[in-house]
Parts: sequence; C-alpha cells; structure tokens
Amino acid sequence: MPKTTPVPVPIPATLHPEGVSNDEFRAAMSRLAAGVCLITAHEPPLTPTGPDGEDVGMTATAFMSVSLDPPLVLVSLREGSRMDDLLAEQPLWAVSVLADHQVQVASRFSMKNRISDRLLFADLPHGRGEVSGAPLLTGALATLECRTENRVEAGDHTLVIGRVLTATLPSPDSPPLAYFRGRYRHLAG
Repeated sequence: MPKTTPVPVPIPATLHPEGVSNDEFRAAMSRLAAGVCLITAHEPPLTPTGPDGEDVGMTATAFMSVSLDPPLVLVSLREGSRMDDLLAEQPLWAVSVLADHQVQVASRFSMKNRISDRLLFADLPHGRGEVSGAPLLTGALATLECRTENRVEAGDHTLVIGRVLTATLPSPDSPPLAYFRGRYRHLAG
C-alpha cells in the first residue's frame, strides 16, 4: 500500500493585529487535550420569602490547579454567561471532575441558549455541598467546593480563581473524560 502524506487543512485568514486568525487559534488549541468538569453554583432566591433559588451548571474544559499553598484552582468563564454573572455575585461554587461514563452530563450542560438548568439536574444523581450548597455529582472522579478569591478579565472570558474549601474522591479509580479536537474522548487504559 502506498504511503500517503497528510495534506495540511487550509485555514481562512481573518487576522488579528498580532497575525493569528480566530480559525488558526481555534484549530491549534483544539489539539490540546483537556479534562472535563461540571462547574455548579446555587443561585439564591430573589426574595427572602420566594422559591428556594436554582442550581446552575456549565461544562468546562478550561479548569486547572493554580496553587497548593493555599489550595487554588482557576476556571475560565465566557464573559456575560449565566455562570459568569452568578459567580460575580455568589462567591461559593463547586466542581465535579467528570469520569468517562459522564459524557451525557458534559453534553447536557454545554447546550447553548437553554432557559433553565432545573430540568438538567432533575434526574442527575447528585448531592449538595455542605459548604457551597452547590450540586456535586455522584460518580465524579473528584469534587471540590470553592470560594472565589479573585476575578480577572481576560479578553472575552473571566478567569475565576477559587480557594478550595473541600475536596472528595467519590469515584477516584474511574477513567477520566477528556476533550480533544472538538469531541469528548475516552482514554485508552
């Protein structure tokens, strides 16, 4: 069988002043494998006598450890997103690091233009963080409860740095869910 050489995919050039286009940047960054997390928070009721408030969740791949002492993590939120707006007012939030069997959870919470998260949590096995009050997924590789320490504007995103208040390992031996080249992936063991 003849050996073929891959042909580079042409990328349209709408250049920033720095010289890189959105498409070039997106294509390059899609080659960086990332873990997948569910970021959650509990939105308090609008009035003291109103309904209980609502749980809010979003899928994130831009999440990382920042510091061991003190324990800090960082999540990147699209500026003006519901989670960005909520965490600007609500300092407590949580993270569930997703296992490979939780791909449907990742897909569910990455849907755009949804009206309410109430239905997304309805049949999802989860507990509630004792410190944050936010949902923590049953079967996650790890869960963290955090308090916002700092918010940094970065282009069209907000970098939220949180101090880790609790950490648990509900399902530490499950394989992780990964995101690579625009798709959720399972890692070979």
